[in-house]
Amino acid sequence: MRASQNSQASSGIHEMHHQSVQKIDPYYLSHLHVLKNNVSPDASSQGNSVNFSSFKDQFFTLESFPATADLSACNSPSAVSGLSSRSPFSPQGSQSCSSDQPHSFDNTCGSPQSGCSVTDDDNELKYKLKELEISLLGPESDIVDSCYCSFRGGAHQDASVARWNWNQVAEMIPRLNLRDTLIHCAQAIHDSDLNVATLFLDVLGKMVSVSGDPAQRLGAYLLEGLRAKLERSGSAIYKALKCEEPTSSELMSYMSVLFQICPYFKFAYTSANAVIWEAMVNEPIIHIIDFQIAQGSQYIPLIHDLANRPGGPPVLLRITGVDDSQSSHARGGGLHLVGQKLAQLAQSKGIPFQFHAAAMSGCEVERSNLRIRPGEALAVNFPYVLHHMPDESVSTQNHRDRLLRLVKSLSPKVVTIVEQESNTNTSPFLLRFLETLDYYTAMFESIDVARSRDDKQRIRAEQHCVARDIVNMVACEGFERIERHELLGKWRMRMKMAGFTSYPLSSSVSGAVRNLLRDFNGNYRLQEVDGALYLGWKNRAMATSSAWR
Repeated sequence: MRASQNSQASSGIHEMHHQSVQKIDPYYLSHLHVLKNNVSPDASSQGNSVNFSSFKDQFFTLESFPATADLSACNSPSAVSGLSSRSPFSPQGSQSCSSDQPHSFDNTCGSPQSGCSVTDDDNELKYKLKELEISLLGPESDIVDSCYCSFRGGAHQDASVARWNWNQVAEMIPRLNLRDTLIHCAQAIHDSDLNVATLFLDVLGKMVSVSGDPAQRLGAYLLEGLRAKLERSGSAIYKALKCEEPTSSELMSYMSVLFQICPYFKFAYTSANAVIWEAMVNEPIIHIIDFQIAQGSQYIPLIHDLANRPGGPPVLLRITGVDDSQSSHARGGGLHLVGQKLAQLAQSKGIPFQFHAAAMSGCEVERSNLRIRPGEALAVNFPYVLHHMPDESVSTQNHRDRLLRLVKSLSPKVVTIVEQESNTNTSPFLLRFLETLDYYTAMFESIDVARSRDDKQRIRAEQHCVARDIVNMVACEGFERIERHELLGKWRMRMKMAGFTSYPLSSSVSGAVRNLLRDFNGNYRLQEVDGALYLGWKNRAMATSSAWR
């Protein structure tokens, strides 16, 4: 980015968005400037500006990206064999599209005597590559040669054109750092420049590794997403990732690794439980509806707290667990396993308990599935689940807002929402890619500090619990794109349109989360803005927790 543009960079949490786009063509900058404020081009998506810069130290989340690519470090064996076309993420044969197969740069044109003819199309492509080289490396590149000015000369091209070595081009691009190479590859795909994109993909395959530093690991999964996007096989790869999951016990162990080494899940459970406990402190009959109950672990500490509340335990505690088949696989069985576990705990604590299983997606839930009873105090919990509901941009049914209106009709005493603070719902491909690169760079760095670089459990946890989401966000569109995050500002608008008002968070809620963060790296930040909690890594907001009534 030009110096005048650099001077406009915002501080604090938005610094990372500025760095994400600094190498993009000025045409795209006019469309990407909104990333500085972590919002989409749609003004209705605007969220609150959260600034962690009040802390003494300033951090830049993209610091793990080296100034230049260290190819020696990237040549180490990769757990996914370099994410080649035989990547375990890809189904056999799924990347061969008869009508959409990208061209290859394997053919190298040598001297005039080699018999390789040079067409006008070849000259045009070489001209474009030379423009790309100059835009990325500047006019002082040592590859610049006298044939640049003749690339558009048609039949009058200089003989040096025929001596252009495509290997030289391939060797030039890795001088870029990994982040820039990913961005330029995404831009080439956005521009439908398949040849240039394919060249970048080949180079990226040598720069990434699932066992490398955070940038290399994230790059491996972004590369898979870019390849799937280019070959229009995103849906096939996403489905293959779902089919090739490990066994239930293995998946549980990988999820447990992430649960222990980073606070994102605990942030959701702790903040929501603190709000629910306060809202229900004097209620005799309590009903909690959880729209992604998973293993039910969130309610183990809450049951303990309810058993010890000042006025005594509730007369009855009811929990309705909503969940789909995905969590069923992780549990190794149906929702009845969750009910049995929680019932045993409640019984041991002297709390009368009932569990209702609603084994379905949130998109399918109707009022009759929730078994609401008169006289009970209702709490509804949405832990990292609303972004999976398709909205008006995907379907006229708009399950995202429909579900919120349904919950409002139940007259809950409190509703808790925890979501990733990211903006990938309606963003077009290039903006969405930049946001994914931005967000998951911070996430991979935060995971990296908790385990050694070669920790196999962490590598598998990233592969099986994170990679699929990344591929889905980058490669899929329409109904096939499940991961559709929105900023808190957009969630606020949706909640208000559904008739909700903000439920103020007490100091005990933020206090509970601060106590939790003491067990994690000091680069995690917590900030309260307009009645909501923001969990950040360095200067990047990662998740938000809010309550409504």
